[in-house]
Amino acid sequence: MAQGWDGKKVFLQDGDALVYPFPKLKEVLQYLNEKLPSVERIGTYATPQDILRRSVDELKELRQLKLGIFYTGLETGDDELLQKIGKGVSSDEMVEAGKKVKEAGITFSVTIILGLGGVEGSQKHALETARVLTEIDPAYAGALTLTFVPGTPLYEQWERNEFHPLSPFQSLEELKLIIENSSFTDCFFSSMHASNYLSVRGKLPQDRERILRELEVVLAARNPSLLRPEFLRGL
Repeated sequence: MAQGWDGKKVFLQDGDALVYPFPKLKEVLQYLNEKLPSVERIGTYATPQDILRRSVDELKELRQLKLGIFYTGLETGDDELLQKIGKGVSSDEMVEAGKKVKEAGITFSVTIILGLGGVEGSQKHALETARVLTEIDPAYAGALTLTFVPGTPLYEQWERNEFHPLSPFQSLEELKLIIENSSFTDCFFSSMHASNYLSVRGKLPQDRERILRELEVVLAARNPSLLRPEFLRGL
């Protein structure tokens, strides 16, 4: 048992546990509940595809066994980009998955990737992502910033100058556009991941103006010292 663990939360890792056969997943959850009765919430990664192939009643069964939060990569709301990155689902299917999770009473946490559309696709990526975030209305949303990984198709496109990445300040402009155009009921939004150039966090819509002001100050200054340096960025 990890030192300092309070015994209240468990995460099923290292991957999408929802892909596991339903009876087997129930067996795992039942075992956890039996052996760790103090656990209040169990979490897992979940792809939209695996959420969609579960019925609401099945998800509710999992919820009764304390599977209380799903972490899902939305990445973008732009259908063209979703196809390019091989996500395997459309933005409509992303929204459908999100609504199914919420109907089952499970907390939904999604991540988006800043810069995924490059310079040319930045505005569409931002606006379509804001649209889908609004439709899903998740409890948590986190922004990551695109990082090039050697050996991947996108890395090779970048090397061939076929993909034009955003500058650090352009990525913050994209983040600002997403926040400005998203509408949430009660969402904790953050860009605290190590891949980001600037960390912001807060509840939306309550902290929207404060977060936007923080971004505006940095964008107005255009001072690189206010950003996380490249050598500290990581996945």
